[in-house]
Amino acid sequence: MNQTDTRAKAQRHLFPHFTRGQVWQAPELSVITRGEGCYLYDDRGRRFLDGLSGLFCVNIGHGRTDIPAAAAKQMESLAYWTNWSAAHPAAAEAAAMIADLAPGDLETVFFVNSGSEAVESAVKFVRQYHRSQGEPRRTKIIARDMAYHGTTLGALAVTGIPKYKEPFGPLMPGVRHVANTLGATVGEGGSAAQLPCVEEIVAAIEEEGPETVGAVIAEPVQNARGALVPPPGYWQQLREICDRYGILLVADEVICAYGRLGDWFGSAKYGVTPDLITFAKGATSGYAPLGGVLLRGPLASRLMDSPLGGAFTHGATWGGHPVSTAVAVANLSAVHEEDVLGNVRRLEPVFQAGLDRIAEAHDCVAEWRGTGFFYAIEFTGSRASGRELTERESAEILRDVIPPAMTDAGLITRPDDRGATMLMLSPPLVADEQVLDELLHQVDAVAGAVDRYLRG
Repeated sequence: MNQTDTRAKAQRHLFPHFTRGQVWQAPELSVITRGEGCYLYDDRGRRFLDGLSGLFCVNIGHGRTDIPAAAAKQMESLAYWTNWSAAHPAAAEAAAMIADLAPGDLETVFFVNSGSEAVESAVKFVRQYHRSQGEPRRTKIIARDMAYHGTTLGALAVTGIPKYKEPFGPLMPGVRHVANTLGATVGEGGSAAQLPCVEEIVAAIEEEGPETVGAVIAEPVQNARGALVPPPGYWQQLREICDRYGILLVADEVICAYGRLGDWFGSAKYGVTPDLITFAKGATSGYAPLGGVLLRGPLASRLMDSPLGGAFTHGATWGGHPVSTAVAVANLSAVHEEDVLGNVRRLEPVFQAGLDRIAEAHDCVAEWRGTGFFYAIEFTGSRASGRELTERESAEILRDVIPPAMTDAGLITRPDDRGATMLMLSPPLVADEQVLDELLHQVDAVAGAVDRYLRG
């Protein structure tokens, strides 16, 4: 099938995800045909740097042969089996490997197929766990403003982005959203406990009634609203608050896990053992669909051993699929053996120094935020004068300025309008200094296009 046929068939028969119809039906609709390392190639033979790792997931890079070989080998012996009333070697090995990498006593893994399903499963575990312990009123969830936690209805209820939720209401009740960490800083001699965004969590729990709150959920570094890095001590405060009130702490690490921040888990980077960790994306580097929930061992045992529990009443046909879990083992083994996390830690200062240069060179850049290989550049009308973008400017920059500038520069990444006008940067974790240099030059060109638009 030639690629003209691919484009026509997609436009006629393939219903897109999060894409405006005008974009999907455009003659220049992208058809990506091949990936190699940190690069993607389209049907017209153009090469693009993958500045978003697909969707924050192709950590090990595109086009490897070892990971597909592991998938093929698994298919030859056992292409499918479930985790219902029986185990199989691939899922058991993947679970043991993931548990070994996790902080503290997070040693039990429940596999699903995606990040949304992982969050959905965490919400269900929280409810059933508290019920099994004789506290059925603990159904409420404390989440953060502008946080994205997925698209299934339970995960969407926990998500804090109004425009994603509006078409699908009413959603699951009992979710309370509080301030995120944007702009939160701990002054000299101060404590994270005194941060307004922390005090608001305590106030929300007290107002809802501690005996009705089941969990607090947060990403170690929040994606939506632009790579929000927590201030020192913030996660320790979340842990202390949850312990104080008997609430479970859920770290949504669908993006942050498996090296994106330079550690196996973002929770470990910030020195905390949560009760649950949700994961997906980097577990397989996108070579197969897999998500899951890491549970503290005692919590899993208490539910299974409780006369009110006995089993987690939840499951999925594909959860712990042999091929996907075999891919996870091959992927995580390669990440370890090739010191991919070390690469992120070594090049983080190089990445950040380049972002500093871009910000200094362009008046349209308000600031950059992030850590590891995970960043957001936020745009403004003029940093020098303090003028913010108008609504029209923001829309035109995201729709008409950034996309063609990225195409001209040979870059694929994500313009983001969730709370501000931003550009997300999240390249494969195998990117070397030469790739990062190319990426930074491309981002500099995109920022230059925004500057020219604003001057015009």
